[in-house]
Amino acid sequence: MNRPISHDPHASLAAQYVDPDELDDGDDPVRRKVGLMESVRAGRQWWDANADEYQVEHGDFLGDARFTWCPEGLDEDRVGLLGPVEGRTVLEVGAGAAQCSRRLLARGAFPIALDLSLRQLQHSRRLDDEHGTRVPVVQADAARLPFADASFDLAFSAYGALPFSPDGAGIMREVFRVLRPGGRWVFSITHPVRWAFPDEPGPEGLTAVTSYFDTTPYVEQDHTGRATYVEQHRTLGDRVREVVGAGFRLTDLVEPEWPDDLDSVWGGWSPLRGRLLPGTAIFVCEKG
Repeated sequence: MNRPISHDPHASLAAQYVDPDELDDGDDPVRRKVGLMESVRAGRQWWDANADEYQVEHGDFLGDARFTWCPEGLDEDRVGLLGPVEGRTVLEVGAGAAQCSRRLLARGAFPIALDLSLRQLQHSRRLDDEHGTRVPVVQADAARLPFADASFDLAFSAYGALPFSPDGAGIMREVFRVLRPGGRWVFSITHPVRWAFPDEPGPEGLTAVTSYFDTTPYVEQDHTGRATYVEQHRTLGDRVREVVGAGFRLTDLVEPEWPDDLDSVWGGWSPLRGRLLPGTAIFVCEKG
């Protein structure tokens, strides 16, 4: 549905990290239920296999130490959704190569970057070596955070973890647990309304073809029927209930508009669609 890159795993330099037979495109994508372990396994292996391609394709946009929330280019330095960060302990959930955490480090924060994919975290180490930085990284499932209660002042996720986990409510509860009282949790995801439309940047992406209310996961699978890529859909109401159910107070919901001067295409994000449909939703939450 909302693929971050075109799916060509055979071209990835990280194919050594998975069984090559599991990299077959296999059957056509389907919408079906997926168990927790199957989803986690698929997410880890897909991102390990595609991390190199992802960083090459989107590295210029992401930068080495830039904090952007979304393909619309909303920059944290400008909007300050996290609030003051200097001297704060910060957890990045679904960090990829930790570009956002590296930017916070430069602003005086103490970030830790967490991701399910070892290969993505190896790219973080590469960027550290290139720029003389050191962002601590942890490989773990976002729904099972390996940190003590009240360990962090702030937590955030920029298109990380939540779209790929069947346990969004569990992620919310875990983030709530590891935040200190008064802590802030900010996360960006594909705007849920996009799931009703084809993930295409051109005119074909402007006509709704499926029900917004159908939350059956999008699944790509190998020739045995085992999932190789899974993406989860929740309605806006579902996400709000996850936030509130974990104990957070929702203080803002940001829907970035497409900038007039941005003419790039990122997967299904484009100037054509961005000026007509919301592409991103950013939730700003506090542990009251």
